[in-house]
Amino acid sequence: MKQFIIAITALGLLGGAVAHAKTNPAKDLQEFRAYFFKKFPGVNEQEYANGIYGINEGRRVEWEATMEFPPFEPGVDEGAKLHAKYAKNLTKCFGTNAGKGIRQNYPMFDAKSGDIITFEGAINDCLKVTGEKPLDWQKGKLAALSAYMASTSNGKAINVKVPNNDKALAWYERGKKHFYAKRGQLNLSCANCHVQSAGAQIRGNILSPALGQVTHFPVYRKSWEAGGKGVIGGFGTLHRRYGGCNEQVRAKKFKPQSDEYKALEYFHTYMSNGIKVNAPGVRQ
Repeated sequence: MKQFIIAITALGLLGGAVAHAKTNPAKDLQEFRAYFFKKFPGVNEQEYANGIYGINEGRRVEWEATMEFPPFEPGVDEGAKLHAKYAKNLTKCFGTNAGKGIRQNYPMFDAKSGDIITFEGAINDCLKVTGEKPLDWQKGKLAALSAYMASTSNGKAINVKVPNNDKALAWYERGKKHFYAKRGQLNLSCANCHVQSAGAQIRGNILSPALGQVTHFPVYRKSWEAGGKGVIGGFGTLHRRYGGCNEQVRAKKFKPQSDEYKALEYFHTYMSNGIKVNAPGVRQ
């Protein structure tokens, strides 16, 4: 633990308590990557998009067998049907491609509103302004629709921008602070599990590296299948996963699309800039 604190201090990342004038997202990104490249020597950068399957040979074999018949395919097909249903609405908001091929640019800072717009947020905002009822934020139809739309960006590198202005940097710093702040009865942070303990085994599972975690969301999780309904029952958005992580450390979870989770997603995704989208993923 002492060595980890020293390492993170060297990265200038502890607590996110850096004044905006000193904020340097590009430097953070460089040092974040360097930490993982040192921790897992020989692992290609793009392999981080595969989570634990990119760093653990045994789990990779299992995953490759699963991917021969991906359990998420029926859900993606359902998402494609939903996209066709809402194509006219989505075209009004996103242009002729109706939101295809743009996942890699989200979340983004909107200068007009001063807000962070997530991909699911943009989809639901579009449905709302074009007269449709917004979909459930965490799972079900929105997760399936988002998964299909995200899949049309596969092979495109994450490209989140942090403009050099006070509002955008404040969002970035808020997300960074959330990522490194301890919480809950277990007193753990995102970084404790997915930076310090990345690759370690916990309750039969392996903790994935934070680098590349966002590239495969929405994700199909086997643990979500039982409580789901139909072919889209196992899908969930990134904010659903954030809520689950909060519960696992016995902390109060925030609402999906809350400022806390939007800021966290902004920082978290920026840290994977340059790694290619490979959505949706399948996880335990």
